[in-house]
Amino acid sequence: MGKLIDYRVAGVLFAVVGAFSTQACDKNSPLGGDELLKQCGLVCPDKGIIDGNASISGLPNIDAFFGSVVNFNARANLIAGNINAEIGKITGSLGLKADATPAEIKAKIIANFQLDATAGVAVKFEPARCAVSAKATIEATAKCDATVDPGKAEVTCSGTCEADASVDAKCDATATVKCVGTAPDLKCSGECKGACQLDVAATCEGTCNGTCSGTCSATAADGTTCAGKCDGKCQGNCEASASASCSGTCKGECTYTPPSGSCEAGASVKCEASAKGSVTCNGKCDGEVTPPKASAECQASAKADASVSVECTPPSLDVSYQLDATLKGQAKLDAQAKFEAFLVSFKGSLSIIQANLSASDTVLAAGADITAKAKGAVTEAVKAIDITASLKVSVGVGCAIDQLPNVAAAMTDSTTALTDSATAAGSLTTVFTS
Repeated sequence: MGKLIDYRVAGVLFAVVGAFSTQACDKNSPLGGDELLKQCGLVCPDKGIIDGNASISGLPNIDAFFGSVVNFNARANLIAGNINAEIGKITGSLGLKADATPAEIKAKIIANFQLDATAGVAVKFEPARCAVSAKATIEATAKCDATVDPGKAEVTCSGTCEADASVDAKCDATATVKCVGTAPDLKCSGECKGACQLDVAATCEGTCNGTCSGTCSATAADGTTCAGKCDGKCQGNCEASASASCSGTCKGECTYTPPSGSCEAGASVKCEASAKGSVTCNGKCDGEVTPPKASAECQASAKADASVSVECTPPSLDVSYQLDATLKGQAKLDAQAKFEAFLVSFKGSLSIIQANLSASDTVLAAGADITAKAKGAVTEAVKAIDITASLKVSVGVGCAIDQLPNVAAAMTDSTTALTDSATAAGSLTTVFTS
């Protein structure tokens, strides 16, 4: 295909170059052959996709795909940098070298803050919430394909779509409606995140602030009230960072299925697709997004751009720990206060790392998809173009075909950087959760 296009381009070029040889595209330009072609935009750009240039062909629908490569590189490097920076904050605060292993980081925390060598410290993560904007997907498609009307185009989501609050929030008939907000009468029939008031002793999947019938991982300043993980039953206030059932009064965020099919005023609406199904989405999708119907290369670039721009909210997390059993009285309280102060920045960094780690999964998958679809998407676009109709279009098509083999190479460094950072983040997560 590439050779055929090159020959066609050459044929058109020789057929019409004489017409250009007696006049310049600009009256002030020299009439030299190479300079004339460059002045008229009839040569490939000096810099290609490896140099970060997406303006290869001059054709919006084709260059949009090359633009996805540039966007991927920028986003991959940003996420890798975010992960590395937060790991660096943790190692720096502990006086460790930047390349310290996760095991060394954990051991240093246990030693520095006089934690129990066996129980140590453990972190419970709630998965980061990641979503792709339906609006951004539609805009990217319309920018690439002029036949797409942003006002009428629709995006489908294979997971859960959080409806756009600016429009009438409704779900497809096949979708399950989920409401997120304050539970009716504060009685949460689903899952509660945040404060759950337990007037009757019950299991607490979070931090128990009150009375613990079993062993409590940490106590308040009075030395008796539980202020940590309770391995028995808790009575008082249970603070859960991850969504959990609440047998008492949910004063936090409740996710529930409304019996009436409609959410309370002020609650956000989520439309949950059935297994292997999808829902029309006008807000944010936490699953796979399918762009509006458009040309193959525009659908590919729009989906890639949407996935690359995925937004992940740093999750809440719980940290449980045991101080060294030999610590008593004021020494124990001092050690606990010192560790709790450290936890503020430590938990913040871990939360940001988790958000970027979740984003890396989506971005790396988008990168693999870009590489896999590069040849097919661009060649499909080429088939739809009459390359003999315009010399400039013919040359642009040839430039695009020439750049296709460089797509994977252009993404190698950023892919490697993000993969390495994600691996480091995953290892750090594992050492504190295992």
